[in-house]
Amino acid sequence: MRALRLLLVLGFLTVLSVASCVVIPLERAFPLNGRVELNQLVARDQLRHSRMLQGLVGGVVDFSVQGTSDPYLVGLYFTKVKLGSPPREFNVQIDTGSDILWVTCSSCTDCPQSSGLGIQLGLFDTTSSSSARMVPCSDPMCSSEYQTTATQCSQSNQCSYSFQYGDGSGTSGYYVVDMLSFDAVMGQSSIANSSALIVFGCSTYQSGDLTKTDKAVDGIFGFGRGDLSVISQLSSRGITPRVFSHCLKGDGSGGGIMVLGAIMEPSIVYSPLVPSQPHYNLMLQSIAVNGQLLQIDPSVFATSSNRGTIVDSGTTLAYLVQEAYDPFVIAITATVSPSVTPTISKGNQCYLVAASVSQIFPPVSLNFASGASMMLKPEDYLIRSGFYDGATMWCIGFQKVQGGISILGDLVLKDKIFVYDLAHQRIGWANYDCSLSVNVSITSSKDFINEGQVSVSSSTKEILFKLIPLSFITFLIQLLELVEFQFL
Repeated sequence: MRALRLLLVLGFLTVLSVASCVVIPLERAFPLNGRVELNQLVARDQLRHSRMLQGLVGGVVDFSVQGTSDPYLVGLYFTKVKLGSPPREFNVQIDTGSDILWVTCSSCTDCPQSSGLGIQLGLFDTTSSSSARMVPCSDPMCSSEYQTTATQCSQSNQCSYSFQYGDGSGTSGYYVVDMLSFDAVMGQSSIANSSALIVFGCSTYQSGDLTKTDKAVDGIFGFGRGDLSVISQLSSRGITPRVFSHCLKGDGSGGGIMVLGAIMEPSIVYSPLVPSQPHYNLMLQSIAVNGQLLQIDPSVFATSSNRGTIVDSGTTLAYLVQEAYDPFVIAITATVSPSVTPTISKGNQCYLVAASVSQIFPPVSLNFASGASMMLKPEDYLIRSGFYDGATMWCIGFQKVQGGISILGDLVLKDKIFVYDLAHQRIGWANYDCSLSVNVSITSSKDFINEGQVSVSSSTKEILFKLIPLSFITFLIQLLELVEFQFL
């Protein structure tokens, strides 16, 4: 059966080599209680980072918490995924810091029944999907080195998982193989309704922070580097390129776009990923304020088991090791002191500003390997924290880390195109207005199309004719996978 499948795939190799591009619109939801204090954002990030650090040393999958750069309305970036046959929609948070796509099962106990984010929670029911299959213990995935610390074999011969964290939160459940439905961008604004079999988690138990209704979603959409991430599963079969991108809007309405493919922009600069790391580690080398390099020993940015610089969309703010944070704040304060009033608010360095911050505060440059610099506007490192004595209070959004990992969260990632090029082991970025459409690469060549936030109709006969080859091949592969799974 595997040989037959291989022959069919090879027979259509020339068609499959042009992988389709999947465009996913993002939304950002807000809790009903409105404004959240800076210390609450830090507390949420700390919960997440305790999970990430435990994952680094123990191989445990980490979970994201709410994250946004907005100082008044705190939400999370999420999208809808369609799972099962017939497909059902689930709201899942986008997270580049974890690998697994998981959703809440209909048999889940102690799981949220409602959400303060204004969304309707859903439950995945394996009995309601005609294409759902359990992953048996005999499947090689169940004993792979990526899952040894989390995977279990249940008495019913199901490949199960159990993730527990130091902050008391966690989840357990079992792995399922079922259809993921999506819109594939083919070319000339053509959209194909397509689907593929993927492995994902079905959560039957949740605890701790995951049970809180104020920020409850249906699950997590992990875009990590592991073999079980959706991007790895789809790209390994030639369905999508081995690259994904996002553009997160930073204004109050939020939203944005995520692409299983490459967003094209002439101003994108790339820096290599640090090899053999579980997260998206970059080699930060120096920081400049107003064009002047800060006196920071480059060794503080070196990557090790508990140091380095991570790009993480699940983190709200940004975090710098103390050796870099202190000179950074000193330089900012020295530059703006003649025009603002420095003050300390709840332990944070803040400034009372009577004018526009863009006219007073200096640009900042984070300089990475291969000469790639990330230019930050004042709004990329400051958070507005209300009003005081007739002036606006702005606080440094970067937080100090006393030994450990520097993390670039949504405060820095917003209003930029980010391209995670796993095929070439690099990350690229460029400042961008994420309310605009983006150019999406759909082939391995230089061809690309213009794609916006709204899906393009594929109802014409001409477009349907163009989509027949990919749809037919996808159908054959899925049919073979279903038949093959029956013989496991």
